Amino acid sequence: MGEAVRLMHYAPAWRQEFEQTKSGIFQSCQGEVTRVDHIGSTAIPGLIARPIIDMVACVHNAIMIENAANQIEGLNYRRVDSPSWSEDSILLSKPRHGERTHHLWLTTIDSRTHRRAILIRDHLRQHPARAIDFEDAKVRRWKEIDGDAEQYERDKAIFFAHLEEQLGL
Repeated sequence: MGEAVRLMHYAPAWRQEFEQTKSGIFQSCQGEVTRVDHIGSTAIPGLIARPIIDMVACVHNAIMIENAANQIEGLNYRRVDSPSWSEDSILLSKPRHGERTHHLWLTTIDSRTHRRAILIRDHLRQHPARAIDFEDAKVRRWKEIDGDAEQYERDKAIFFAHLEEQLGL
């Protein structure tokens, strides 16, 4: 995660970038990936976000994950270490070299990672006040830590842990 965190105001182009990326993943994986969802702050209209398109892609069973990951790597992605909350997935980052523009968690359709990502995204979309609280806390901490990527990720993890507890995850 070495690079400093940049935050941007919401960009409508993020949705289009997600749709194009999703299409490429479906074509590359030739039916093994059956679902791709846009998650994270770039999936919540109006929210200040790190300009990285976060996605979760699903296969039907764990046997298919490795082959799908190999296919996705052919789209200029590389494997990176998964955070502890997503141990049941493979995390891929794009591009292979340079500043990250995409994160893709590859997992099974019934995994905890998939359920968690969708529930949190939907909760923040349906509760704009909670999304604004998250945004305010994120921006405030980002300023305090001078964009330090590791501390930024730790702080976000704390927020999401509290949210998960409230949602009963």
